Amino acid sequence: MPMTTSATAPSRTNLLGLTRRQMEQFFIDMGEKKFRATQVMKWIHAEGCDDFSLMTNLSRGLREKLEAVAEIRAPGIVYEGQSKDGTRKWVLEVGDGSFVETVLIPSENGQRRTLCVSSQVGCSLDCSFCSTGKQGFQRNLTSAEIIGQVWVATKSGGGLKDSTHRPVTNVVMMGMGEPLLNYEPVVASMHLMLDDNAYGLSKRRVTLSTSGVVPMIDRLGDDIEVSLAISLHAPFDELRNTLVPLNKKYDIRTLLDACKRYLDKCPGIHMITVEYTMIKDINDQQEHAEALATLLDELPCKINLIPFNPFPGSGYEKPSRNQIMRFQKWLFERGYAAPVRMTRGDDIDAACGQLVGRVKDRTRRQERYIKTLSIDAG
Repeated sequence: MPMTTSATAPSRTNLLGLTRRQMEQFFIDMGEKKFRATQVMKWIHAEGCDDFSLMTNLSRGLREKLEAVAEIRAPGIVYEGQSKDGTRKWVLEVGDGSFVETVLIPSENGQRRTLCVSSQVGCSLDCSFCSTGKQGFQRNLTSAEIIGQVWVATKSGGGLKDSTHRPVTNVVMMGMGEPLLNYEPVVASMHLMLDDNAYGLSKRRVTLSTSGVVPMIDRLGDDIEVSLAISLHAPFDELRNTLVPLNKKYDIRTLLDACKRYLDKCPGIHMITVEYTMIKDINDQQEHAEALATLLDELPCKINLIPFNPFPGSGYEKPSRNQIMRFQKWLFERGYAAPVRMTRGDDIDAACGQLVGRVKDRTRRQERYIKTLSIDAG
């Protein structure tokens, strides 16, 4: 069946991004019974169907009515590539001539297939070690554009109906953008990820990663229960101010207190994932490991060590493998699980911090960054 594209006329309601409650209301407004929502959600998400005429358990009259007032429109695939390690990347067109990137990462044993999903076109933050942030920011994605990434990957790479592949087993909101600055569409999309009539993922298999938008962490705990990861990257406020400028607004202690409140609100989530990008001579020394261990002493957590992925003009370097192992050993001696996240998909620019789409940057950050590179090269 042909995949629709974002060029489709927007006058009809796109059902792809509607939660169960929203879908029920859509059918009630049409004068239909709300159980139709369950039927259509299964067709869209479990079957990967974007053609109403194929929804055979709906009457012909209802199918014709749906074709007149609704559509199922996913982002269009512009590029699909596969790394030598099995990682797959899609560049997706989401309208306005903008592209975002989505990455599917299989585990070595093939039992886990983790999809890294974007929430914004570009990123409104400007973390100094992340190439995505250097592209600037255009806009938030809609819920259809967010869940559409899961839909595309499931059809193209996860294959709920493809016996040669396992379906997408985990989703991480760690792609382009800060998810908590696009709150409602992100939460709606995660509700669909958890819904048994859509993707049916466990709350522990859907992870939202944030740089630390504290008020929205508190709100998140009231609205949905999913795993939470924080992009920490430094144990000292002065250093984190440089790496993650948002820290100037919500410092480390404020962020960690919000994480504790989140765990209190979400009894099914037992720990926070702390993401720590390791940068040579910046945050990879023993003093950093010791301070990090002390800082996290009262927070149930695991620490993911992420070797920095270099990009032009960053001014940062990746630590040696020996230094990364030493850092891990220092944390282990303090009682922390600190796995090193292996770099995946770097040969197709799909590794952590490398996702770069086409962004009509309304912040002009990209323009300033390129100008800086030109000056440095001169």
